Amino acid sequence: MLKVGLTGGIASGKSAVGEMFVALGAHLVQADRIAHELMLPGQPVYNEVVRHFGGAILNPDLSVNRAKLAEAAFGSSPSGAEGEPSTPSATSSRIQELNRIVHPGVLRSQNEWMEEMRRQDPHAIAIVEAALILEAGAAKSFDRLIVVTCSDEQRIARFAARQKLDLDAARKEVERRMAAQMPDAEKIKAADYIIDNSGSLEQTREQVGLVWEELRVLVDSSWK
Repeated sequence: MLKVGLTGGIASGKSAVGEMFVALGAHLVQADRIAHELMLPGQPVYNEVVRHFGGAILNPDLSVNRAKLAEAAFGSSPSGAEGEPSTPSATSSRIQELNRIVHPGVLRSQNEWMEEMRRQDPHAIAIVEAALILEAGAAKSFDRLIVVTCSDEQRIARFAARQKLDLDAARKEVERRMAAQMPDAEKIKAADYIIDNSGSLEQTREQVGLVWEELRVLVDSSWK
């Protein structure tokens, strides 16, 4: 089995690329979906997140409001006055705090999923889609790493459409979140394959197809 990491910055199109690989026969799990499940009420991660970030991040049904959690982590400082913008150091500290709570469980679930895929299909290509593979030091868990990129303007436009924001608000939010991630240039240096998602979906699909052919060769050669 081949273990593949699929990563990229915010709104780069990782999920769209992941779906293209699935259409070709890959198995895929999303770290974001794992994190969502770990933060369901009653889960240990949920309890820790609420303890560290407070009840203000919860919906009336006690589920985590992910927008409010993002604001708590990326936005206002825990010690600042209401509405006071966070300092870079305070924001970094809060993001690291959230990552320390969530990442271990996500990484454990990813590894368990990959082992299950190995048992089910030793010839499988198992892809983990995650924004912070490199930031979390998890790249060593994979045989190959794919990085998805796009232009900054496309990133902002896609985020605006997804979150139903105007472009100015989307730009500020994207810049704020990207400040907590490794720059694309650094991710590209670590990549085995780069998929430029700046063009049409068809152009992206062509790149995915070429990468898929190489991944299949790697899997097949490992069994010869």
